[in-house]
Amino acid sequence: MESSQIQKLNKDEKLFPYLNYFPQVGKNVFLASGVKVIGNVQIGDNSSIWYNTVVRGDVHYIKIGEGTNIQDCSMLHVTNGKFPLIIGNKVTVGHSVKLHGCTLDDSCFIGIGAIILDGAKVEPHGMVAAGSVVKPGFIVPSGKLVAGVPARIVRELRNEEIVDIESSAERYIKYSEITMNSLNGVSGL
Repeated sequence: MESSQIQKLNKDEKLFPYLNYFPQVGKNVFLASGVKVIGNVQIGDNSSIWYNTVVRGDVHYIKIGEGTNIQDCSMLHVTNGKFPLIIGNKVTVGHSVKLHGCTLDDSCFIGIGAIILDGAKVEPHGMVAAGSVVKPGFIVPSGKLVAGVPARIVRELRNEEIVDIESSAERYIKYSEITMNSLNGVSGL
């Protein structure tokens, strides 16, 4: 990376290199004010990272898929040499969520304030309730809701909840488009 590119990264105060790693950001990605994306991080097209979220790919890599939203004040990190953080497509991660060295498959939903720890996995259409703690290595099966500290499987998701997981991701793609247009002085969509 050239000196001018590094200066631009630091000038934006959102994207920062770590050692020889630089964040890779796709098309139409919204990075809100206060966001910090550090190191070996890849963010897919049409994703959004909302206000004051930290995505720190320093001692392992972080991959965020397409159409995924990471909401305000969340923290994403990895485990040195053991667990990267992998987030699939069309995932909704609620406000103030902590993700550490885990895997979130496509189209899952993580409630506000949840914590998901090393080696845990949320399968497609899995849902983690607000405030839950998913312990290391735990698997949230597809189509199930987990809740509690530690999180336990509480029930099957209803069809309308599965549909809402998909529509939540679509809504956040729209929210990010509206916000980017507003910041650029364009009213309405």
